[in-house]
Amino acid sequence: MAQAVQGFRAFRVYLEMIKIEHSIFALPFAMLGMVWAANGWPVWRVFGLIVLAMVSCRSAAMAYNRIADRDLDALNPRTQTRALPAGLLGLRQANLFLYGSCVLFFLSAWALNPLALALSPVALGVTLFYSLTKRYTPLCHFVLGLSLGIAPAAAWIATTGALHPAILPITVGVMLWTAGFDIVYALQDEEFDRAHGLRSLPETLGKPTALALSRLCHVAAVAMLAFGGVLAGAGPAYFVGVGLAALLLAYEQSLVKPEDLRKVNVAFFTMNGFVSLGVFAFALADVLLRR
Repeated sequence: MAQAVQGFRAFRVYLEMIKIEHSIFALPFAMLGMVWAANGWPVWRVFGLIVLAMVSCRSAAMAYNRIADRDLDALNPRTQTRALPAGLLGLRQANLFLYGSCVLFFLSAWALNPLALALSPVALGVTLFYSLTKRYTPLCHFVLGLSLGIAPAAAWIATTGALHPAILPITVGVMLWTAGFDIVYALQDEEFDRAHGLRSLPETLGKPTALALSRLCHVAAVAMLAFGGVLAGAGPAYFVGVGLAALLLAYEQSLVKPEDLRKVNVAFFTMNGFVSLGVFAFALADVLLRR
């Protein structure tokens, strides 16, 4: 086991532990909720606080996930090099990072508005709770989906201090999109999960059926994103973005087959970043064009 790192190298290990680059999955959909709520770009203070709240909440969730799963990660060849099982970070360091992230999240919610602060324990609780669900239910993918799905609704609340029903289909759409790609990612661990009493849809249903369900989730996700656009009165540019997202998701699904998982990482990391960024870019363009 490696010796725990210190200084700037420790900072880099923290960023790797929480996969900071994967904030790109949920953040663009939060930005969608923000620009719809503001009918454009809000004041920079609100934007900065939303980004801080999103990143700190996700960082807390990822840190808790790594802490809760450290013994399992040490057994899984795919995850043995993560910071805690590899000894690059100590448990105390990880816990301090978790607590600091929670404090930053609550402070940013407090600085936004009273409703954001009142609901912040709920949002944090959902994101932290996901790490435990794989021990009890194969529906854990949908809990993860909900933890990302609340981002656009949370951003709407952060921007206006209230919640509008137009953003709720986007929440459902993001939940289904996330559950769909998390099922794909979980295909890699079907045998490990079954051997160690962990739950997932691949472990419960087998790879072919789980992959079929993932595809249904993505079809339903596109439908909900389109429905949200209708409720919000979005223009043509937004629906072009949803259409392109549908094509990207179809391509993502074509990369993975039950008997061939070599392209899971491309499907999971690369394609989903394009989906979220693309939908937001077209949503922003649509708002700006209609002003």
